[in-house]
Amino acid sequence: MNLQRQQYEDNKLQKRLRRLAGQAIADFDMIAPGDRIMVCLSGGKDSFALLDVLLSLRTHAPVDFDIVAFNLDQKHPGFPAHLLPDYLSHLGVPFRIAEQDTYSVVKRVIPEGKTMCGLCSRLRRGVIYRMAGELGATRIALGHHRDDILETFFLNLFFGAKLKAMPPKLLSDDGRHIIIRPLAYVAEEDLAQYAQLRQFPIIPCDLCGSQDNLQRAQVKVMLKDWERRFPGRTETIFRSLFNVSASHLLDRNLFDFAGLRPGIAPADASDGPFGETLASESSIASL
Repeated sequence: MNLQRQQYEDNKLQKRLRRLAGQAIADFDMIAPGDRIMVCLSGGKDSFALLDVLLSLRTHAPVDFDIVAFNLDQKHPGFPAHLLPDYLSHLGVPFRIAEQDTYSVVKRVIPEGKTMCGLCSRLRRGVIYRMAGELGATRIALGHHRDDILETFFLNLFFGAKLKAMPPKLLSDDGRHIIIRPLAYVAEEDLAQYAQLRQFPIIPCDLCGSQDNLQRAQVKVMLKDWERRFPGRTETIFRSLFNVSASHLLDRNLFDFAGLRPGIAPADASDGPFGETLASESSIASL
């Protein structure tokens, strides 16, 4: 690919990420005037891209908001503690680094070969919420993307018996913090390309990021295989999360089945063309 063509593709990628992030922010009212957004940096491609895109959007956004970067130094052996402060100082972005040895806690508590993500995530979450309060952040921005949302959906479906994904905007359990995911519409493949383009100083995770037996890793392989064999399937599944018909599920807390009466049809109660064919042998065989 010649240089001119490469520059064109790079510009197109940058514009796509900013457009999709801007659309997600608008769709879910993620940012309001005067917000102070704490961008959580893990050192991975997703959080670097999140910070980069938000900095760009802030320049052209119709609302004023502040950005402060945050990183939790979990005391992983060999962690380059200087890297993020140097990077953020170069950008001129205010930041805070918190140090807490969650690495030793996870390694001590979780047996070898078992999934570390749950405990590691809970420990990180507590520190993040505390630091958001100290920094006066009104929003906590995380770098989860479209593929994370889909993988979480299937993890809950396969292993948790729940129809539940990863929301683009969430109120914390204690009701004190709003968590936002501006990259909710962005594909992981685009983020990987963007990280190469911007040459982010990626810091690999040697805890959960190094485990190859995770259920999430298995779901990721499944989705990639589906997309390879049936191009566009990933996007179709993602769009389905925007079109939920509570009357066609079985949750009595979401829909008043007992209150159904002849002549009074709920808005989503019409049987579509797939009402009976989705469960057919032919459609199941295509999965």
